[in-house]
Formats: sequence, C-alpha cells, structure tokens
Amino acid sequence: MSEKTVIVGLSGGVDSSVAALLLKRQGYRVIGLFMKNWEDDDDEEYCASRQDLLDVMSVADVLGIDVEVVNFAAEYRERVFAEFLSEYQAGRTPNPDVLCNSEIKFKAFLDHALALGADCIATGHYAGVRENAGRYQLLKAGDGGKDQSYFLYRLNQAQLSKTLFPLADLYKREVRRIAADAGLHVALKKDSTGICFIGERPFKAFLSRYLPPQKGVIRRLDDDRPLGEHDGLMYHTLGQRKGLRIGGLKETEKNGEHAAWFVAGKDMAKNVLYVVQGHDHPALLRDRLIARQLSWIAAEALRPQWVYAAKSRYRGEDAPCVLASVGDASCVLDFARPQWALTPGQSAVVYEGRVCLGGGIIASAENTVEKGKRHDV
Repeated sequence: MSEKTVIVGLSGGVDSSVAALLLKRQGYRVIGLFMKNWEDDDDEEYCASRQDLLDVMSVADVLGIDVEVVNFAAEYRERVFAEFLSEYQAGRTPNPDVLCNSEIKFKAFLDHALALGADCIATGHYAGVRENAGRYQLLKAGDGGKDQSYFLYRLNQAQLSKTLFPLADLYKREVRRIAADAGLHVALKKDSTGICFIGERPFKAFLSRYLPPQKGVIRRLDDDRPLGEHDGLMYHTLGQRKGLRIGGLKETEKNGEHAAWFVAGKDMAKNVLYVVQGHDHPALLRDRLIARQLSWIAAEALRPQWVYAAKSRYRGEDAPCVLASVGDASCVLDFARPQWALTPGQSAVVYEGRVCLGGGIIASAENTVEKGKRHDV
C-alpha cells in the first residue's frame, strides 16, 4: 500500500498505544497526538494528564513516532462540559462520553488532523467501521465485553470515512499481550474511568463546585411519606441505590432483610426526590421510551414498525424493540420486555445485528401495559 499518514489519538493507555503500534506495522506513517482537555484542577490527584503525557512520550519513543500535544480545553468546556452541567441542572443524567466523542475526539481532533495533512485518524476504541455499498457502517467490537459502539453512535458518514479502529477484532487480553511483547510499559496500566477527560473523582463533591447544593425532601413514591433529605436533585439518577442515607422500613423482601431503596423519580418544581423499595418495583420498569436529538449514522431515519434491538445504558443488554414511530425530532421505541430505570439524558442506541444504526437522547419513558397500549414485539 502507498504510505498514508494517520494521526492516532494517544491517551497514555494500553489501547491507544497498541492501536498506534498495529498501524505502524501495517505500513502507515503514524503520528501521535495527545489531547489536553481539562485544566480546572490539573494539580489535584484526580487529574492524571501529566502522567498520561509521560506515558505517551515513553510509548512514542519505543515506537519511534512523533507526538504533538494539543489543548482542546476551550472546545471541551464549550461543547461538552457546559452541556453536561445544563443537563444535570435540568434533572437529567447525561453521558459525557457520547458528547465528548462526537464533539472532541471525532470533530476537534479530526479537523485538526486533517488540517495537518493526515489521511485519517485512529483511536483505541473497541468498535469497527466498514464501507458497504458506498456508505460507512459503525460495527460492534469483536470483544463484546469491551464494545464501545454505544458511545460512538453520533458519528456521521464524514467522520467514519476518515476513522480507523485498529482494535476492532481484538480482545482486551490480546491487546495487553501485544503491548507486553512489544516492550510497552503501559501493558498492564489500569483502564481510565470516570468522566471523559476529567477522570475518576468523588462525583458529588465535584459537581457541587459548579451546581450549588439545594436541599429538598425525599419521599416514598407509593404514599408520599417523607423519608429524609437530599442535597440536590442533580446528585441523583433513576435506579440509584447508594448515597440516599435512608434506612430500610418494615417492608421486607422474601429473605427477611430490609428491601433496598431506589430513586424512582424527581419533581423539579417542588425539589422532591421520590424513592421506592425493591429493585423490581413497577415504578422502575418501563416498556416504551421517547428519544430526541436523533442521530442516524446512515443519515436517514430507520423504518417505522421494524424490529430492532436497543441499549438504553452502556452495560445493558441489546433489548428487542419495535420502532413504533420516527420523525425528524423524535422516535418511539417499544420494548418486548419492560426495561429497568430508563433514564432521561442517557442514550438509547439502536442496533441491527452487529451494526450500530444510531440513536437519540432519552426524553421520557412510560409503561404501555398500564395504559392498554401494549403490543407484541
């Protein structure tokens, strides 16, 4: 093949490092790029960007590639973090990784790479891309346990046409073995977690720096009984169990132990947090969702009344569903079985086999069984 230039987003982790290694072995001219996107508390223990950069430079030295360091902090704050805070303030639970990918890793980074003359970019994501009949498809990774297509569903044709995912068919254990065999010291480095580019940190304390606490009442949904006090609705999400600071009551589960409490709803106007007891409480189960801010990878809407599968959370299963209706602004998904804690602000991502078709942001959910609207999927 003729030598093409690919700029690889290097994070300092094993995945992006092996992505760069594999591309170099395939004959590409590889350049590394390290993105610095968060500066508010760069000196604190939770922000590891300095160590990550050292790891990137060490890997680049072994691979014999150049590295550019680019600061996208302004773009990140404007395009990702501002939306992140706005969603929490509205009582929803956003997924910053989805927005971070579409706005920073595959927009700001891609634009920068193309301006430098690169033919394409690459990342260490566990996902795949292929061309089919002149259109580009986003595919699930070979390693189902690490698949990240859920976070990439907002990518468009232009972005996918310029993107390589070298780890598409590899399992994590193979990636670590390849890194170790190549003498990369990051072979056993722990995977990064937490908020995209911000890292893992005590979430409530972090969020309170930007959204001041606003105390309110915690009430039991079934009878409106007050149970305690919350520090702010933005600190809680549907299905949340930990951090409620309310004990079990007389209601018990079959094993005789106190049933756990779960967040089941929010009243933003009254600043009330509603909870229920028991993981399978009916208030936590919904078989229909409405999604907005739609993004279809093929740049066209899906077929109404067609059977697909959808994920309503990253670690959730592909759940059979019917696309009950779809328009430019919203779509309705009816699930074969009720889904647990469908959460406004999270993404509903639609699949057909291995192909990720796109999706949208969950706006609301309901139970059609209660309303007599249920149909078989």
